[in-house]
Amino acid sequence: MAESWSFLDTFEPNFRPLVVIELAKGTKEETREWLTKRIVDKKANGGAQLLVKPLAMENGDEHIYLVGASTLRLLLGAETVGLVKECNDNSMRTFTYSSRKTFKDFADDNHSFLTMAECQYIIKHELENLRAKDEKMIPGYPQAKLYPGKSIVRRLLTSGILVQIFPLHDREELKKLSHSWYGQVKIDYQPLDEVRCYFGETIALYFGFLEYVTYALVPMAVIGIPYYVFAWEDYDKYVLFAMFNLLWSTVILEFWKRICATMTYRWGTLLMKRQFEEPRPGFHGVLGINPVTGREEPVYSSIKRQIRIYLVSVPFVCLCLYFSLYVMMIYFDLEQWALDYHEANESTFSSLMLFVPSIIYAVVIEIMNRIYRYAAEFLTSWENHRLESSYQNHLILKVLVFNFLNCFASLFYIAFVLFDMKLLRQ
Repeated sequence: MAESWSFLDTFEPNFRPLVVIELAKGTKEETREWLTKRIVDKKANGGAQLLVKPLAMENGDEHIYLVGASTLRLLLGAETVGLVKECNDNSMRTFTYSSRKTFKDFADDNHSFLTMAECQYIIKHELENLRAKDEKMIPGYPQAKLYPGKSIVRRLLTSGILVQIFPLHDREELKKLSHSWYGQVKIDYQPLDEVRCYFGETIALYFGFLEYVTYALVPMAVIGIPYYVFAWEDYDKYVLFAMFNLLWSTVILEFWKRICATMTYRWGTLLMKRQFEEPRPGFHGVLGINPVTGREEPVYSSIKRQIRIYLVSVPFVCLCLYFSLYVMMIYFDLEQWALDYHEANESTFSSLMLFVPSIIYAVVIEIMNRIYRYAAEFLTSWENHRLESSYQNHLILKVLVFNFLNCFASLFYIAFVLFDMKLLRQ
């Protein structure tokens, strides 16, 4: 960028709080002073260069802080996170402060150029990327160690000093949105653009998908009504309905991909490239200079990450999959035992015993899924992925493979193993 962060003035006469930081009650004063100093300090000194105001409490305890930013700071932050905005020529480009005049609806006195969700995202990004430099510990808490490149906010959370960080509502904007969204009794499309401006693209896409699926299922529901009203003996009609459902499901999925791409392009998220993605808060390493962006950030060897993935994570996942199959075989043994017991006794108690193995297995599956989820999150975090997208991809792959095998392996075993064995016996 042409302008340097050093020229940015953190003073803002009309302070607009956007994010709330809640510390634990009784947090030491030196800790609060150190944290607020790091938040308002200049970028050159490792700070976030934001605005902070304590929320006065009745007992005089200052453990809740309101965080905001000057308009100039938000615009420079938009360039840092790589926000994509619409230009005057109707094209979508990554926002840069030096060429701000070329973007649609931009004006020096237009404070709504960035949506509320974008402003809060920028502040959250800057807070999460506050990293330790020379500090060895959190002031006031010698047991809370800090390492160069370690996320300060993440360490405060794990130490219990920081309770939570959350965006602040704008009552007037929320009231307007609620009136246009669900405050009117009429059948109409949702104001997805307004939802996006207030809650962000993720929430808007979620409700956009719900709206699309609701309308897309109407033809299937209309055609399916006669099948539920009349008990037809001609099963060919049910086959035709099943084929229609299969084809229609494929069609609506492809149409949703097109609609989703249209919305994300209009909102600027489709063009956000991976190179603009900042290091995730949990990423740690020796502080160095990113050769692409020229900014100081943690550096970690990709070879070490690959060693952790293939020599630790992959064997652990395979071991868990084997354990899941072993538990499944125990379930089938219990089911066979319950069946033999019922054939030998044939009582009310033995009839109830037939359901016990399935109930136990269902409970064990849920417990194993929950325990494995915690282990997968720990392993994926330990692998130390630089980008949030990479972290999510590895976590989803671990969880998906195990959950699929753990929940549905018994069905495949019944269909392709037990059934074949039964045919061979006949």
